[in-house]
Amino acid sequence: MSRPLLPPFDAQTAALKVRLAEDAWNTQDPTHVAQAYTPDSQWRNRTEFIHGREDIIAFLTRKWSREHEYRLIKELWGFRNNRMAVRFAYEWHDATGAWFRSYGNELWEFDANGLMRTRFASINDLPITAPDRLFHWPRGRRPDDHPGLSALGL
Repeated sequence: MSRPLLPPFDAQTAALKVRLAEDAWNTQDPTHVAQAYTPDSQWRNRTEFIHGREDIIAFLTRKWSREHEYRLIKELWGFRNNRMAVRFAYEWHDATGAWFRSYGNELWEFDANGLMRTRFASINDLPITAPDRLFHWPRGRRPDDHPGLSALGL
């Protein structure tokens, strides 16, 4: 199995790979998202260690069951050959209605088929009020005319 946009990446393919990942995560479909990772993919997400697609699906199912109205923006920070550094922010609220903006950085490594085999994520949560929200679009893909992280000053 392969995924479009194969390494080594250039500036255009790296940026597009990041946007495709953002689009997939904004579907909030764990099975769909997991297909972008190798069957034996290894993650560190905050303090949780995840191994393989089944664990990815279980993790994302738990995540999106508690992070309501999730909206994510990713931005390429740097790349070389088959690796990328990505920064991101997402907004969500918990079951009590408390809003958060979660900021983070990810390090990605891809196999020759364009599947991500390694993902390390460091994430911090900032409580925000509903009027402080910046990510306003219907569930799903961020519209092309919605500002990205740099344009929003994040």
